[in-house]
Amino acid sequence: MNRLVVPVLLAASLTVSACASLAPYGPQTSAGGQGFTEQQIESNRFRVTYYGVGSPGPVADLALLRAAELTLQQGYDWFEVTQRWIDGRADSAGGVSPNVGVGFGSSSGSGRYGGWSTSGVGVGVGLNFSGPSATSTTLEVVMGRGDRPDRGDAYDARSVQDSLRGRAGA
Repeated sequence: MNRLVVPVLLAASLTVSACASLAPYGPQTSAGGQGFTEQQIESNRFRVTYYGVGSPGPVADLALLRAAELTLQQGYDWFEVTQRWIDGRADSAGGVSPNVGVGFGSSSGSGRYGGWSTSGVGVGVGLNFSGPSATSTTLEVVMGRGDRPDRGDAYDARSVQDSLRGRAGA
């Protein structure tokens, strides 16, 4: 029977992990769904949010991709991220998360036929079958024309789009 438990647990974890994954790149079509939203704040300033599931890194890349596309659609050459919010944990990808616990205890007492003492050590293994959790990245960006400023959060829109579009399947 023990030989059967491990394959069954593995199959169950793969099934749970496959249930929720990052949807194809595109606009958010329903409240609470995956995809991007955007809000114009000023003529050259936008707030772009990408909602997804799983690790925050790929979701952040999709937010950057949308910021790059929007920059080019608005007739600008570059964008600078002025604020960034990431909502998600580093372990948001989910899956099987094994953990091990060790405990010990002892007890002594007296009984009808004399004293007694006992001690024990226990080892347990637990599996977490949680699937990927929701994550989002929000970028506030300012767009500009001409040469990109030499700052760490300023991006050439066409380069970002070319670099990330293939990975996003867009």
